[in-house]
Amino acid sequence: MASALAEKNCTPCRGGVPPLTPEEAEGYHAQAPDWSLMDDATRIERRFRFKDFGEAFAFVARAAELAEAEGHHPDITFGWGYAVVSLRTKKIKGLHENYFIMATKLDRIAEGAAAAETARQRS
Repeated sequence: MASALAEKNCTPCRGGVPPLTPEEAEGYHAQAPDWSLMDDATRIERRFRFKDFGEAFAFVARAAELAEAEGHHPDITFGWGYAVVSLRTKKIKGLHENYFIMATKLDRIAEGAAAAETARQRS
């Protein structure tokens, strides 16, 4: 199911759209299980682990490109071997399906980075 979400594109989020209920957020969370529901299901967050600073930086750069393409502005912090991504919206004061779409796409980017690093090491 997570791959089904990753195939979708985010829709523009407008004010006046009701946020997901905690129960609805739990349903989407099942499709992005590596993410944590935070702040009474109004935010999701994940800590990604990487081999070193360069891998973390490369992930953040790709995440930023994806965020721009999908119209998101996540909070991202990173350092040596890690990146933390937090997704939420102030417009609707909660979560929307868009954030779980973005989460599954970020998961794919991270998986791709790990696979590329493994392939590079084997060369």
